[in-house]
Amino acid sequence: MKNIKYIIVALFATAFAFTAYSQGCVSGGGDVVGVHGFIQSEYNYYMNGTDANGKSLDQNTFNINRARLGVVGSIPYDVDYYVMIEYSPFTPQNKVHLLDGYVSYTRFSQWAKISVGQFKSPFSLEQNTACSGLYTVDRSEVVNQLAGPQRDLGFVVNGGNDSTFVQYSVGMMNGSGMNVKDDNRFKDIVGRVVLSPLRSTGIDALKDLKLGGSFKYGKINPTDNTQPLNEITRLGVELQYKLHGFLLQSEYILGTDKLHSASQVPVFGGCGGIVGYETKSAGTYNKSGFWVIGSYMTPWNLEPTVKFDTYMADHAVTNSRTNRITVGLNYYINDYARLQMNYINAQESAGIVNDRFVVQLQAKF
Repeated sequence: MKNIKYIIVALFATAFAFTAYSQGCVSGGGDVVGVHGFIQSEYNYYMNGTDANGKSLDQNTFNINRARLGVVGSIPYDVDYYVMIEYSPFTPQNKVHLLDGYVSYTRFSQWAKISVGQFKSPFSLEQNTACSGLYTVDRSEVVNQLAGPQRDLGFVVNGGNDSTFVQYSVGMMNGSGMNVKDDNRFKDIVGRVVLSPLRSTGIDALKDLKLGGSFKYGKINPTDNTQPLNEITRLGVELQYKLHGFLLQSEYILGTDKLHSASQVPVFGGCGGIVGYETKSAGTYNKSGFWVIGSYMTPWNLEPTVKFDTYMADHAVTNSRTNRITVGLNYYINDYARLQMNYINAQESAGIVNDRFVVQLQAKF
């Protein structure tokens, strides 16, 4: 029944949006509404080595990475709304579900826009890069794990833009993830600040340098509810630099889980979905990782990309690090369609063979 309700709402909103504004996504000024979304179709080839008899364990498959449809609009006066629904069945949730749904007060939006509802947590550069704007098909493992849950319920205040010295977002959120009620009375405090320290110099080679940081502090339930709540802390630093067609981005995230008793700690997957739990005994656990990416947009709409990301799931465990090197090529067919090809070389401490080649075709509207 829930799936049917989501579909009816989305189709009704889409029909209304196209009737009012056939151009698509419209925002700002007056009583307007627009439809937007994107679809990412994929082909994956998994290189899994061979078995004891020398037989290939490779697999390949077609799937839909994301298929999203939503509406955005404004209501007189100073109120915006945003709704986005995921339709792809190839997600950890394996069903149609609400991704984003929030209302914003925009009277002072340049410096303090207030939003209430469900949205991305204001933590991490890569997490807050739109899925349709990522330079590689996948996000880094450190972001998937330490920035999760990717989406949550709460409120956030943000201000600034690409033309200002400072951009910021700070919020209070449930901490239990999307479409889930809060399971304790404490809230996560989350925030991100990005500075453009050299924008005012007027030097082209320096104006697009950005430095930033993120933080999160929250509490999660122990397995035994008679024990104190566990504490989680996340800290991140980031760098962005653009010069003509060249792009460089990097981010480091440190996570600390302080468990007061034996507990199940969530293991996150792509787009913030929980794919399982890991049982940990009482103690303090540190985990960290970083990623760095470089790309160059050529005059032919071809964008070669190289990325390195690493994640250490537990500083106290020797064989807990995973490194990935991604070599990719993006072809921008036009402003609304893009073809991405990535080869991902995974290097794990356990010596598992699981490289991957993926082709993704994206269309936005």
